[in-house]
Amino acid sequence: MILYNLVEEQVAQGHDVTLLAPGDARTSARVVSFFQKSLKESGTPWGSHLKAFYHLWKSMEYVREHEFDIVHTHLSSAADMYIFPLAALLGKPHVMTLHSRFPFDRVDDWIGDADHLYMEWALSVPIVAISQSACDEVPYPLNFVGVVHHGLPMHDYVPTVQQPGDYFAWLGRITPDKGPHLAIQAAREAGVPLVLAGTVDRNVSEAVRYFEEQIEPQIDGELVRYIGPANLPQKVELLSRARGFLNPIMWEEPFGIVMIEAMAVGCPVISFARGASAEIVVHNRSGFLVCSASEMARYIAKIDELDRAAIRAYAEKEFSICSMAEKYTRVYRQVIATRQRVPARGRSVDWARAGIIPIPTPNDASASPAAQSGSR
Repeated sequence: MILYNLVEEQVAQGHDVTLLAPGDARTSARVVSFFQKSLKESGTPWGSHLKAFYHLWKSMEYVREHEFDIVHTHLSSAADMYIFPLAALLGKPHVMTLHSRFPFDRVDDWIGDADHLYMEWALSVPIVAISQSACDEVPYPLNFVGVVHHGLPMHDYVPTVQQPGDYFAWLGRITPDKGPHLAIQAAREAGVPLVLAGTVDRNVSEAVRYFEEQIEPQIDGELVRYIGPANLPQKVELLSRARGFLNPIMWEEPFGIVMIEAMAVGCPVISFARGASAEIVVHNRSGFLVCSASEMARYIAKIDELDRAAIRAYAEKEFSICSMAEKYTRVYRQVIATRQRVPARGRSVDWARAGIIPIPTPNDASASPAAQSGSR
């Protein structure tokens, strides 16, 4: 969703964008594809990397043979690590966005210990983090050049009602790290109705067991309701009518899109102060930051003190796709300019002037005046 929104806004802002993706990708950009269906739609298992590698190899081959001002790649899974060696001899300015926690070779996720081997190529690639928290979590000295928060198409997030109802909402993947059991606990302690919406991954036995043992027995249809998965219109309706959104996350989440979705329709957020939540939620303005389910229950009583119109205005200013695309354009110009100039000792890139949250790196380089607008 984030990539779709970014590409659509870049096209709308007049950039010439080529998207290297499967043939079933929906986009206003020029599409170059090497097989017709996405891996998920074709039934390719998540752990099978051969088709992913083929796509990445052919993509880099195409990029080398054509003229582009900047190449923007995205790292979110172990298979994407192939980008680092494949792009090493690209010969064009390259920036990568890290969308997930890193490294990927963890016992509970991917089996292996190869991430450190790829540092031979990874350390030199300019990388954008989606939050300062996500950047701070990385144990390797990656070449972070800035933080660009995710953005939403605000025209798709228009509140459907002027006054909310009496319930609170929880929305997301039904897994322990998302904390729906703690949202139920907080709602019960506060004596308010809670509506749960989201998916149970039936392919993951742990997720099914968690839902059946800890969530389903508490669904009574009155104080706690479960409405299943929600598409975009259903999410907008659910969050517009909710008094607040509960986000008791149990991990250092790199971003948390559902928080900005809630604020986009004026719904205040009560979140555990973990991961990127402190970068997204402004305490006492767009919601509250808490440390436990009991503290969340206490702040539920304060939710009506927040101005829903001001919350939407805040989201529109900080988390729109327009703002996200403009920040990426500034990153592109700085990466292009830094690549073209001769390194000068003692100077550094003025990321603050570019509007990007600065992250100091050991080999931070300065930028010459911004390149011409209209990146490809």
